[in-house]
Amino acid sequence: MNNDTQVELQGVRQQVLANTQVLQNLIPPTVSYTTEGNVLVIGPEDLARLAAARLANMGKVAILANEAITSQDEDHLEKVMTSAEDVESFYNKLVEIKGFLGQFQVKVDSGSETDTAVIDLSLVAIRKAHFDLILDLSQSPCVNLEMLPPGYFYVGQDTAKLDDAINQLPDLIGQFDKPRYVKVNSELCAHTRNGIDGCNRCLNFCPADAIQSIDKMIEIDPYLCHGAGSCTNACPTGAISYDLPTPQALHSYLHKLVTRYSEKAQVAPVILFHDEANGAALITNELPGSVIPVALEEITVASMDHWMSSLAWGACQVLVLNTAATAPTLTQMLEGDLKLANDILDEMGQPQRISLIDESTIGDLSALLEASSSWPVIVPGEFAATTKRSTLYAAIDHLNEQAASVESCLSQSNLPYGKVSVNKDSCTLCLSCVSTCPTQALTDGGDKPALNFVEQDCVQCGLCEKACPENAISLTSQMNFDKAERQACKTLKEEEPFECIRCGTPFATKSMVQRMQDVIGGHSAFSANTERLKMCSDCRVKDMFEDILQDPEKQLR
Repeated sequence: MNNDTQVELQGVRQQVLANTQVLQNLIPPTVSYTTEGNVLVIGPEDLARLAAARLANMGKVAILANEAITSQDEDHLEKVMTSAEDVESFYNKLVEIKGFLGQFQVKVDSGSETDTAVIDLSLVAIRKAHFDLILDLSQSPCVNLEMLPPGYFYVGQDTAKLDDAINQLPDLIGQFDKPRYVKVNSELCAHTRNGIDGCNRCLNFCPADAIQSIDKMIEIDPYLCHGAGSCTNACPTGAISYDLPTPQALHSYLHKLVTRYSEKAQVAPVILFHDEANGAALITNELPGSVIPVALEEITVASMDHWMSSLAWGACQVLVLNTAATAPTLTQMLEGDLKLANDILDEMGQPQRISLIDESTIGDLSALLEASSSWPVIVPGEFAATTKRSTLYAAIDHLNEQAASVESCLSQSNLPYGKVSVNKDSCTLCLSCVSTCPTQALTDGGDKPALNFVEQDCVQCGLCEKACPENAISLTSQMNFDKAERQACKTLKEEEPFECIRCGTPFATKSMVQRMQDVIGGHSAFSANTERLKMCSDCRVKDMFEDILQDPEKQLR
């Protein structure tokens, strides 16, 4: 592509980006931090004292000396002894640190061989219920998280990082607002139902440890959340969704970018997702004109439904820029999702249109763009972005129609897509599975005893399998490319209703009544008259009272 064409395409890109905005809540929900600037400095006492001496403009300062001094040099020791003379050092063993900016709880042991109690260091050191900020000079972080809590500065023994932290600390006195990045809809959540454990996907991918299961409910601490988006990416039902922007707003933005660029440039664009901090610094005006950069809080905010829908709306390729600053957990998630996405494209006969690139690649995308120039052009699909799963399947179906229109199934373990199978001989149609299904993939037959299933709605959470008292349910993890079969409501089992032998009212299934006779027919309550098991509850009670009236001595016995 010659220079004139590149300049023209870059101009089109600039125009499209300038005229397309993400629709967002003008007053987004936020959380507030309040601090007085009280700092705990952790590390070797000599380094901690030298650092504390530079915090004169902060609130109260205390030192937790958790490591040996770094040098025995006399000049160094003399300088240390005269530094921060009014700051007290504590030598207790650190037990744990919890909290965030303005609310750090630091637990240490009592220091006594006879007393094993754990004490709050802030109460002893600064007469406050908490520390506001922590400056950690230890050889390794005292908080072992990939994304550290706001207000926690780990600098180790790097003087440049220390200087930067000391410059930032005074700015963290007062009140600060931060976006509440994600929200949880517990009604859609597949984590638990009726006391049964199900999906745990979000708990496995939070690099900030901001997600917990509390009283069988998924809760996200907005004060610890960095907006990585890994939880929203991993959630198969959409119960956890990003709020800034919302999934629908991001889909709408991508649709407008792709369609407007395609119309103006008559070229299929390449969507490049990058994070707003480190990735944005690598994006320059020299970026090839067909590449449209899309900035996100973190690159995991965009998930597979965004990748696939971008392609289905007419993008030629999707690139995700991963930098060295990306948390390892997020990189692991991206690599897994990327493999699955390209496996799906392979299965339908599409080129592998989704790539994870790094800092060494962003400067020269010519090889990637050259390879994609020979790929078949995707005719843009006409579908609206609704729920996460519906949008993903609509995009996959369109891409499949543009390729080989396969009707096969891609089988892989641990996918949030697949089918439910039922052992008809064991199933009694008790419908415990229906009551636990969070997505209504499993439904009853209404007036007729039946168990129905829609594969497209199944998230493979396993709740139905665990809820089944007869162990009659099994799961198969797969991506089904047969749209009609996947969307069809299939009857997994049905029976004629069993009618009460006394009043004729349908009240159960034949298999359920037979199961009751097998399990409790020998119980003393029914041994005299097993026929009661074939009665509805009202008739059963009437029959028992009639027996008592005929022979009152039975009541005494």
